[in-house]
Parts: sequence; C-alpha cells; structure tokens
Amino acid sequence: MEQHRAVVVGAGIGGLTAAVALRDRGWDVTVLERATGLAPIGAGIGLAPNALRALDVLGLGDRVRALAAWQGDGGMRRPDGRWLCRTDARAAAERFGGPLVLLHRATLVELLTSALPQGTVRTAAPAALTDPGDTRRPALVTTPDGDLEAELVVAADGIRSAVRTDLFPGHPGPRYSGFTTWRVVIPAPERPFAPHETWGPARLWGSQPLKDGRVYAYAMAAAPAGAHSADGEKAELLRLFGDWHDPVPAILDAADDRAVLRHDVHHLIDPLPAFHRGRTALVGDAAHAMQPTLGQGGNQAIEDAVVLAHHTAGRPVPAALAAYTADRLPRTTAIVRKAARTGRLALLSARPAVALRDAAVTAVSRFGPGLVLRGFDGIADWRPPISDATARVS
Repeated sequence: MEQHRAVVVGAGIGGLTAAVALRDRGWDVTVLERATGLAPIGAGIGLAPNALRALDVLGLGDRVRALAAWQGDGGMRRPDGRWLCRTDARAAAERFGGPLVLLHRATLVELLTSALPQGTVRTAAPAALTDPGDTRRPALVTTPDGDLEAELVVAADGIRSAVRTDLFPGHPGPRYSGFTTWRVVIPAPERPFAPHETWGPARLWGSQPLKDGRVYAYAMAAAPAGAHSADGEKAELLRLFGDWHDPVPAILDAADDRAVLRHDVHHLIDPLPAFHRGRTALVGDAAHAMQPTLGQGGNQAIEDAVVLAHHTAGRPVPAALAAYTADRLPRTTAIVRKAARTGRLALLSARPAVALRDAAVTAVSRFGPGLVLRGFDGIADWRPPISDATARVS
C-alpha cells in the first residue's frame, strides 16, 4: 500500500502524539520543530482518564501509568491551611473510569518520541505553511532545506501559532486572561503532604508529588500582562505565598529562582470558525488554548491527535478534517469557556466574594465526593472513537 505523507509542525505533546497516532494509521510522518532540541518546559502535567484512554489507543497508556504518580487523596484548602473540601481518589477513578496521574513533561515527551522511528523528528527546523492544500492539490510547507508537499499538515505550533494566523487571518487570536502563572519542580520536602490546591484572594497555589520524589508546584495570580519582579520570581512568590500554610513555605525555600517559570495566561476565548482548512489541521493550543484551571490543556491536545488520526481512516483528507472539526470544535470550545469560568471563581479578589465562594465549596463537599466531581462530567469520562476501518487516504 502506498504511504501518504503527513507533516507535523511543532514537537510538543500534541504534535508528537499526532505523529504517533498517524504512523499507527500507516502515514509517513515528518515532525518539524523550530527549537534546537526537545527540551520541554520544566514542569509537571496531569493526565486525566480521558487522555489516558486516548493514549491507550496508541498502546502507551499503561507505560504512562507506570511512570507517573497516581493522584492520591487530597483536596482544596484556604491559605491558613483549613480544608475546604477533600477529594477521594478512589471515588474519582470509579466515576471516570481510571485515575488522574501526574508526571514530568519531559518524561511524556521522551515516551512519545521513543514511539517514533529515529529521524522522524527534525529539530532546528523552522517551517512555514505556504499552501494549505485543497481537494485537488497537496499542502506545501517551506523549510530552510526546501519545500515539503504533504497530503496532510498538522499544525501543533502552540498558542502563537503562525499556521493558525495563515488559515484564519481575521481571527483576533489569543487574549490575555488577566492571570499569570508560575511553575517549579523541586526535591521533595522532608515532611510528606497531601496533594492540594489552595485558593486565596486573587491567587492560588498547588503542590503535587511526582513519582521520582520531587514535587511539582504551581501558582496563579491576577497581574498586568508582561509584569515581572525586579527581584526575581522566587521573591515574588515569597511575597504572594510565603505566609501560606505548610508545605508552601518549605517548597519556596527549596526553589531555585532560575528554575521558576513564569508565563502570562492567554487563551482562545473567541473560538475559531474551524480547526482546519484544506488539508491543514490545528491541534492543541494552536486550536483551543485554554486556562490551566481544569488541567485539560495537554489532555485535549492528546484527544485531538487521536481523533484526527481516527478520521483519516477510509476517507479523503479534506472530508476527514471536516469530521475532525465537527468532533472537536464544540467540545473544546465548551472546555475553554468552563476553564475561564473556573479561573474567575478561583481568583476572586473581593473578600466578601471569597468568603461566599469558600462557604459554598465547603457546603457542597458535605454532600460527598460525587457532587464535587460532577464538574468534570463530560470531560474526564470522554472515550476515544473506535474504528476497525483500514487506514486509507487519498
């Protein structure tokens, strides 16, 4: 059977997963990455049951589960340490058909890369979409080494996607959410702790243990776009969170200022008209960048990749991409909007509103874990499409 070529622009989680999924469908895949190496952001990523089931389709789910820390019982706290609600890991796994796991992004990138033949991923390879293609002609990607024709181009080039701008030049693009984030990975503190997320006025903090003994910590706060601390980001975190409950001070003490990552949160709150044009598809942040408040950004990129590959089986590429848009656009638009609503709730600033929010969370938790977990119904319980069709493209 003749192999058909796919070019993936971007070697992040969405791009690499798309490459693996398309190869499983019989495609000849080339991944082009602008950076000089695959050195992912030094941060953790939580994978919910929906993403793990997508990885199961690729035969990688159990390997991820073996490498990751399984989310234990934890919950939500106030800055003084009082628990607002407790989470039940067993109840969550029963409700959504599996656990939530946490691992370092570098571990996931390494696993996905190892599932591809050597030479599939080309680093230091900037790429530009010259022609998105249509029903009669292939897509065309330009690189410093020459042009590549492809029956399919997958744009996984992130929140500032140049391909998205080429496909939809009239779209306003990502908007600043009003929040900035910090992330850091440190050696585990001496005293063990329960996983937690703590909500305060206009800021939140999360601490999650990794399987290798380190801790992944993240924070979010209202801030002007582009702001940075003149004294360093560790000093800024100490100012914002240094008097919060244990283990937050200990984590901050152990953090290396040079390892603290700060990024403003932009999201595509204005949905795109489609996730494709011609023979070119968008996945991940290029298609639907969202706030991290639901922990679904990477999960949705993995879903995208598996659904995209599924639709390429047994139909022409333009028709496959129309089916991909029909599947993914409504779902991800709803999740982007829900993440934005959660962000507004988590980062309320007025003290009366914060008190009312905390009281509501505490009241809901008294009805048991089911009511708390209901917010992830329709997200974490997603299952990938199943098809026995032979992979064929035209």
